[in-house]
Amino acid sequence: MTMTAPGSALAPRTRARAPRLFDTPPKKILAIAFLVAIIAIPLNVADSYLLTVLTTAAIAAIAATGLNLLTGYAGQISLGHAFFVGAGAFCGQVLGGQLGLPFLLWLPLSALFAGALGAVVAPFALRLKGPYLAIVSLGLVFIGIYAARNLPALTGGLNGTVVTAPVSIGPLDFAALRVGPFLLSREQGMFILCWLLLAVILLAVANIVRSRSGRAMQAFRDHDLAAEVLGARRLPTMMNAFIVSSALGGLSGGLLGVELQYIRPENFGLDLSIQYVAIVVIGGLASIWGPVLGALFIGLVPVIAIRLADVLPFISKPGEQGGVSVSGFGLIVYGVLIVVFLLFRRGGLISFFRRPGRRRPVASPQTQAAPAASPPDPAPGITTHEEGHSL
Repeated sequence: MTMTAPGSALAPRTRARAPRLFDTPPKKILAIAFLVAIIAIPLNVADSYLLTVLTTAAIAAIAATGLNLLTGYAGQISLGHAFFVGAGAFCGQVLGGQLGLPFLLWLPLSALFAGALGAVVAPFALRLKGPYLAIVSLGLVFIGIYAARNLPALTGGLNGTVVTAPVSIGPLDFAALRVGPFLLSREQGMFILCWLLLAVILLAVANIVRSRSGRAMQAFRDHDLAAEVLGARRLPTMMNAFIVSSALGGLSGGLLGVELQYIRPENFGLDLSIQYVAIVVIGGLASIWGPVLGALFIGLVPVIAIRLADVLPFISKPGEQGGVSVSGFGLIVYGVLIVVFLLFRRGGLISFFRRPGRRRPVASPQTQAAPAASPPDPAPGITTHEEGHSL
């Protein structure tokens, strides 16, 4: 009989199982309450403007979830997310509005189109790191605006285009949804559609983060040299994050075009990219629920600005000249909040809902005995989204 040392290359490899998504009663209750709220809120809220704000927040949360996967979990700073959102919005109108494809075709194809653009850009952009990658991604925004202005047959050019893509799944038309004897308005139907899609996206991203590829992203974020020593490959791992992030941006763009019903190239400029960065930072980097909290918080900033227009003299009311516009005030608030949260609350809003001192469970002796020569699953040094991180 031959004896094998626990740390030798011949030792049997054991895999640490990722924790379940709904492993505690509070998590199960939260998931059920979230689904119930998706149906209950639009049925009990009659304010169409508030429903529009909440629907736009859900769409922004989908895009921010993709950016959070790239920036929060993979550690790659990107300022070009608006490029992929715009690509998905115009592609959705071409496929759904001009070609008349159904919702179940044009929306996934819009996401695939944006993901394909991400696959083309990723091998070049990901060879850079830090501020260099941020500058390259920022250039994508201006390239996208220039291309949209000069493709009038597809985008409407400088004047933009009306979005007529359908939002119906079989007999369910979310623009005029009927629930029992009740005929819901367009705002109510879009609220249900966008928040249900957000729930699906959150579940999918949570499983990606728990997968081997997701743990490799976090390993490269925390210590790229150690991750490569353990056998992970940086470029394929980062490309996976970039492509999935781009695809989620395209999916969000398709929904945003339908929600706005009219889009222009300027809708997808630098201010939109800054908004997504603000959502991720304020909500909480490397957190599943962080983009949702951040999107809700940021979505309410224009509403608060309009309410404060009568109190603060430097804010101009819609349609008035002079002073800071509501959108300009929103950008100021985004910038201030990013600085404040990075300086004083790096965990974002989600950190207020976590128990202090929460840590990842200690690995079992069998897991600790896994060989260091082969890439374990999960790799040592990986930080989960519950522990915090640093870019």
